Parts: sequence; structure tokens; C-alpha cells
Amino acid sequence: MRTPLTPLAAMTAAVLAFSIPGTAAAASPTRSASASSALSAASSFSALSAKPAAAFSALSAESAAAEVPCPKPKIAKPSAPPRPVPPADVAADMAVGGAALATHGLVVPPGSPAAPALTATTWMVTDLDTGEVLGACGPHVHQTPASVQKLLLVATAIDKLDPTQRVTITEGDLNIEPNSSAVGIVPGGVYPISTLWLGLLLNSGNDAANALARMAGGGGDDGLARTVAAMNDKAASIGARQTHAVTPSGLDGKGQFTSAYDLALIARVCFASADFRKYALTEIAKMPAQKKPKVGGFQFQNENKLIYNYPGALGGKTGFTTVARHSYVGAATRNGRTLVATLLGAEARPKRGWEQGAALLDWGFSLPAGTSVGKLVTPEEVAAAASSAPAAEAGAPAGGGSAAAQQAGPGGPTGFTVVAAVGVAGILTVTPLLLLLTQRRRRRMEAAAKQ
Repeated sequence: MRTPLTPLAAMTAAVLAFSIPGTAAAASPTRSASASSALSAASSFSALSAKPAAAFSALSAESAAAEVPCPKPKIAKPSAPPRPVPPADVAADMAVGGAALATHGLVVPPGSPAAPALTATTWMVTDLDTGEVLGACGPHVHQTPASVQKLLLVATAIDKLDPTQRVTITEGDLNIEPNSSAVGIVPGGVYPISTLWLGLLLNSGNDAANALARMAGGGGDDGLARTVAAMNDKAASIGARQTHAVTPSGLDGKGQFTSAYDLALIARVCFASADFRKYALTEIAKMPAQKKPKVGGFQFQNENKLIYNYPGALGGKTGFTTVARHSYVGAATRNGRTLVATLLGAEARPKRGWEQGAALLDWGFSLPAGTSVGKLVTPEEVAAAASSAPAAEAGAPAGGGSAAAQQAGPGGPTGFTVVAAVGVAGILTVTPLLLLLTQRRRRRMEAAAKQ
């Protein structure tokens, strides 16, 4: 069984070079391997590809046994609806940002302090300035977002809308789930865009999300749908490959998912906006009175308690639905470093979402600058990978997988995919082998270093 390892290594190095430029894997000596050599290597595994079910079953069992569980507190399991069934893991998507991130378990730097025990199902801590991932628990695992999805709306629309523009609210803007969070805008009322952003971020207003999405999409009856489509395009353009939006607010929708890694990518876009940073740190805002219909003005406040309790807090976003449970994104700056914590699928006891975010930030700041287990991909790397796909496909032999490349390319289900880059559908069977080998090698090296 040793004979196939050489072509496997060559092919996977080419895969990682396409999918995560700038990482250690992409910088390996075999980075220059061409798409055609990757295709040749893939053909060496035709026998394995012929029995994918058995191969994946064995790999999954071995990989799960090798994963380090994330630290959890002991709590009584709350009563909650069943979680939506997530899409199947795609090996290439799981490795975006570095092979070490392709895990459902814990990944932390060797010798680091113990990560905090959290109820969050998945989480990640990232340096927003450098893009370095400091540590994570299942960073690429699909989760239901709840209201942290509003950050994707911000990333998509905040530069499209004039904050001074005034918007007349429609009945459709209030078409939200009964008893879900609303900031209290009224049909026929007229509000500045800036006030709607404050209602979205401070009070998690689903009504404000609908109005902003409608306006960002052109203001017509199909404006909201246009913006949701633009949100998915935005996610694909920044490399957020586990993210699919169905609603602009994060209210549950069939097939709506994200991941802790994707939320860090989205947060990086949001915190680059001066308007967002201003809104996210606003403590109290006022909803203006309306003449027709006659409604008095009122104050509302920021529900993200990180900004009141954590030194250096920059804000972020809270989220909750009964299906998604608690989600949270929070950033802070300390000693010249800016970190963001992203977490999903948490319970409010013993620590609320923002408190779990604070614990992750404390842990992240305790690590030396430059610590890394992976990296956020940049939009430039995403665009480069997407543009390389046509060239790779053109160089492939006749019938070498162009249909798969078209289906999985930019705008398809997985955005800038490695399948398009190498032009061969069988690669998704081969890549997990390399990920497993890479993880095992890393663990052996860490164990040897401790002896």
C-alpha cells in the first residue's frame, strides 16, 4: 500500500496549492505540481474510487478516533427541537485555511494553555489583522446561524446604502416569525438607513433586516430575494464555503448554514467598515416618532453585553433561535492585536454566548503573537483560485471532468472549489486520505516533541 503515497502526496499538494494559497501545505516542495499531474495521480486511485462507500466508512472511523474532543462543561441537556441535517462534508472545503482545520474536534497550538470548556458546538479564535487562526473546535462544521447571519447582510449591503437615505417601511418588511426579535418600525413609517442599521445590530431587529435587504436589492417586491442572492454571492467571493443564506435576518430557513470559520471571514469584512464599527459600539439609540401612523419615539439599547464588560471590546453580534441555539461573534483589541471569537450551537448556561466569546478572547490573547493553526483565506486568493479553474480545465484531457468543474465552480454549491481547479470529480475521494495522513503526522511530531 505504500506505492500510491507518492502520487497521493503530489496530487494533494496541488489541491492545497489551489485551495489555500499562502499556507504551509501550499508552500510544500511539490507546490508547482500541475493540474495535469494531479489528474494523472488521481487515475492511480481508480480502484479506490470504485468503492467509495467502504473507503469513506473506514476513513471516517479512523479520523473520528484520532480527533481530540473539544472541552465541554457538564450540563443538563436542554429541551430543543432537532437540529437540521447538515450537508455532507466536502474534504476540500474542510481544508480551506489549512489541513489542520479539517476536523470536527479541537485544534490548538502545541503547548498552548487549555482551551476553555464551552457549550458551543463549534468555535474559532482568529487574529483579524493577520488572518491567523489561533485555535478552533470544528471550524468548518456546518451549523445553523441564527442572527449572526445579519453580519453577512452587513458585509453585503452596508456599502450599497447611503446611511442618510430615508426609507418608507412596507407591510412586507414586517413579515417575520411571530414573537421573533423586532426593533419596532411600523408600516408607513419613514426611517433613516443609519437607524435601521442600529436596529439590526443593537436590537437584532428582523424587521430592520427585511427593510434593509429590500432596499439593498433595489427596493421592489423582489428586492429582499435579490439581496439574499447577493449574500450568497458575497459568501462565495470571500471563501465562506459552508455558508448558505435563505433569510437576511438569520431566522431559520431550510438549507441555511454557516460555520465558525466562515463567520470569521464575514466578520473581517464587517470590521473593515467604519460605519459598522461605529454601529457595533453604540450603546443606546433612538427610534424617531412617526406622524402617519402616529407613533411615539423610543430608545433601544445594544444587547451585546461584551461592549459593557470586556476591556477593548469592538462589538459583534448575538444570535438565538430555538433550532440554532445561541450563536455569537465578538471582537476586541489588546496590546495592538485584534481578535475575533466566533461560536455556534451554544447553550446559555453556565455561560451566555457573549461570556463564551469573552472566554475565547481571553484564551486567544494569552497566546503569543504569530501563533497559528491555520489562516483565513483572502478574497484575492479566492479570486485567483477561481480564475485558475478554466486554465486547469483547458489543460485536462478530453472528457476530463469539465461538467463537474462547471457544476462546482464559482456560483455553484461550493464556490471556488478545488474540483474545478483540477478538473476531476474523483479528487473528493482521494483528498480525505491526505488529510488523515497530515493530521496523523502532525500528532506524531507533537508527541515526539513532548518526550
